[in-house]
Amino acid sequence: MNARSMPVSAQELCESVRQSLPFDPSRLDRVLRVDTSRGLVEVQAQTSWKTLAAQLRPGDALTREIRDMRVSVGESIAWNAAGPDGRPTVTHVESFTMVTPDGLLRRVDRISNPGLFALVLGGQGLFGVLYSVTLRLESLARAVSEAQPPEDIIGPRGTVLARRLRLLIPPDQLAPLLAETKELCAQWRIPIQGIRMRRIQAEDETFLRWARRDYVQIRLAMDMGANLATQVRTTQLRRELIDLAISRGGSFPIACTPEATRAQAERCYPQLAEFLVEQRRIDPHERWVNPWLRHHRSLLGREACEVRWERYVEP
Repeated sequence: MNARSMPVSAQELCESVRQSLPFDPSRLDRVLRVDTSRGLVEVQAQTSWKTLAAQLRPGDALTREIRDMRVSVGESIAWNAAGPDGRPTVTHVESFTMVTPDGLLRRVDRISNPGLFALVLGGQGLFGVLYSVTLRLESLARAVSEAQPPEDIIGPRGTVLARRLRLLIPPDQLAPLLAETKELCAQWRIPIQGIRMRRIQAEDETFLRWARRDYVQIRLAMDMGANLATQVRTTQLRRELIDLAISRGGSFPIACTPEATRAQAERCYPQLAEFLVEQRRIDPHERWVNPWLRHHRSLLGREACEVRWERYVEP
């Protein structure tokens, strides 16, 4: 067995963090234990959901049902991504083991360290390196049995390169929001390439929670445009669509919506500033800075300056 295929031990990971040494995260890909008596499975952070499915229930529908979850368990933790049943990842997590920026290995759960637990789930990978995650077997099985496949309202059209915008809408506001969305895109003369929707269930355990209530998530695909002017207009349209969602009692997932303005971010995530303070407290030497963190620090630090492009009006 060559060194690249060898798993990373917890001790190696701690040493890498303490000494600021590089390590290969793809080596954190093992299923460590399955404890059927307690209904738990522990996996290393970069284990894929498909690998876990194949180990737990080989040959059945589980692998197909998890196709919409993020590639690895660790990525799902960072985004608190929704599973096939619409429940965010935190629902399935019993505990996790991580190396914090000071190089210490910590086992974190809702009881022993509720503050860190809430920050890491959906924390964009900003609080250290995950070593392993312990998941609840019963919860995973429920996610499969209650899976709800996404529904295409407008199917993908053509091969035009499209940008996707995700909006979170209260279920009773879906129909009027879709009508307003189509009207707004028509006014801007930016075609919709596709609309897909799925149900999202609420959670109240994470700090930077995005699923504050039950939502319908709609994913809009829109033409990116071939020139800078069209791309800027598309960004303005996306911000107006976020405003539409907010006006209907909705929101947007902060993990993947860089177009959101400061006002929109503060409206939907009033805890964002405190989240950034906590991140700096836990990682004072900024060893886990990533593009998401840089963007949101800049977003909250900049002065408001509204720039609008006029909609095209046919002569």
